[in-house]
Amino acid sequence: MSADSQNTSQHADGKEQSLLEHLIELRDRLLRMVVAVLILFLVLFPFSEQIFTVVAEPLLALMPEGTSMIATSVTSPFLVPFKLVLLLAVLLAVPYLLHQLWAFVAPGLYSHEKRLAAPLLISSVVLFYCGIAFAYFVVFPLLFAFFIAIAPEGVAVMTDIGQFLDFIIAIFFAFGIAFEVPVATFLLILAGATTADSMAKKRPYIIVAAFVIGMMLTPPDIISQSLLALPMWALFEIGLIMSRVFIKPKPRDESHPDYQFHDDSTDDPSEAEMDAMLDRMEQEEEENLRRPD
Repeated sequence: MSADSQNTSQHADGKEQSLLEHLIELRDRLLRMVVAVLILFLVLFPFSEQIFTVVAEPLLALMPEGTSMIATSVTSPFLVPFKLVLLLAVLLAVPYLLHQLWAFVAPGLYSHEKRLAAPLLISSVVLFYCGIAFAYFVVFPLLFAFFIAIAPEGVAVMTDIGQFLDFIIAIFFAFGIAFEVPVATFLLILAGATTADSMAKKRPYIIVAAFVIGMMLTPPDIISQSLLALPMWALFEIGLIMSRVFIKPKPRDESHPDYQFHDDSTDDPSEAEMDAMLDRMEQEEEENLRRPD
């Protein structure tokens, strides 16, 4: 983004906007975003009970016969479906919300930045939804089956709906954010902060970091940690592949003011030089052994 675009941007007709016009446009777009979420919420709220049943299905299907979910708070039967529907409305409105943000910042971007930003935004949304779907269809059945199976004998598994909602929200966002790893990897390499080869060499540290993040973002059990860490590792590899395909290494420009001369010939000694160094070391060692104490 250019320096001039930090203060003013241009409409499609070429007219520049003042700071006040920027603020007015931002207010209008924020209002549109709030109205979009509100409309989706009002449409979905009459089906809040059915939505909660669908979301809780992975747990309800595994609960022992004769048990059910419970509400330990007086307001839980109303507030829990309310929170769930509001969250669902926000998730469904994400494409429109990002479109509004894009329409606000796009006038200040160069044409090549626009061409790159649109695919990244779309892929980010798709990956976030894929993370949520992976958590619902893969992680929840395995996780709930594990928790129910390890319940001590004589303990009836009857989960509170409020705690259940907090748990699934944390898991949804953990996996949704974790599935953004390819985009983050691609952007780091694109920005020049690192290279694909450098990231590949740090693969062992990336794997350890994935398991540490899985430990921090999921409940304290090895199953959910592994189910988050392993996809993060796989997505990191996908990000490396995509960066190698779409990002070409920048040629060194000696005329650039930040360019520094680098003589590759002085980096590593050749095989002949290595052999000569080893011979000298052996000779010095033999001489030291022949010397009297």
